[in-house]
Amino acid sequence: MEWNFQKLSQMDGSEVYDMLRLRVDVFVVEQCCAYSELDGLDGEAIHVIGKDADGIAAYARLLPPGVKYEDPSIGRVIVRAGRRGTGLGHALMDKAIERLVEEWAPERIRLQAQYHLEKFYRGHGFTAISDPYNEDGIPHIDMIWADDRTS
Repeated sequence: MEWNFQKLSQMDGSEVYDMLRLRVDVFVVEQCCAYSELDGLDGEAIHVIGKDADGIAAYARLLPPGVKYEDPSIGRVIVRAGRRGTGLGHALMDKAIERLVEEWAPERIRLQAQYHLEKFYRGHGFTAISDPYNEDGIPHIDMIWADDRTS
């Protein structure tokens, strides 16, 4: 697996296309969720991209503090359908947290998790901070990661 951490301005047109296509294929088409995937935040983000011989296999978007929340956040976490269940999602989260901590040294990291993935994110140190709620027809929960080195 080849891992890249890029700003949108560092990506070429085909990389941007492949990233957006994967996001739309999963979050809009596969999950049957009509919503505006292009939310205007990609230009502020660091894009975590894991590639294999077939293209993008894993992806997450890291947003700096003050863009979506006061704390930096992880979002748009995806593992391509054919690679799910292989542990790649865990590797992706490890890479995302490591890079986010390296970049902004936060005490906390936020994310909005699809509710059925709460246990997955708990396995990476996140704790629920909300009750489940409906976001575009899919149950979600807000979660936070706290740096245990500051405790």
